[in-house]
Amino acid sequence: MPEPIVPQKFGPPMGMYSHGMIAGDLVIVAGQVGLGADGRVPGDDVGSQTKQALDNVRTVVEAAGCTMRDLVRLQTFLTRAEDIPGFMKARQEVFPAYFPDRIYPPNTLLVVDRLVRPELLVEIEAMAVRPRKAKAKTARKRPPARRRRR
Repeated sequence: MPEPIVPQKFGPPMGMYSHGMIAGDLVIVAGQVGLGADGRVPGDDVGSQTKQALDNVRTVVEAAGCTMRDLVRLQTFLTRAEDIPGFMKARQEVFPAYFPDRIYPPNTLLVVDRLVRPELLVEIEAMAVRPRKAKAKTARKRPPARRRRR
């Protein structure tokens, strides 16, 4: 049964969804936008919103017992094609800290008409594979099986 991920520093989601789900070995992160934990947009530029969205992804994957190095997929939505260079620059600034071995997850980049709020410029979804130690920490203990009498 999938388990919802509820990061302590986040408030409730903006709609009827979870910030993320653990499904076996997979961690699926809902699209994270450039909103801080206080609900504010850090700036009106794609660079600051990209950095915040990636930090939000990090918060969700860490709440699931993973790190950014456990990511196996990113999917990014931008609202303006002209923001691609600013998005790439923001990634270049933060990725060395997230991925010190310079092995980056695949990323699909899409340009869309708009996001849930008009001031939002970027949204990033992610998928990670949980390391064995994370699975052990969050695994639920099952009661011992009952023996059948003959």
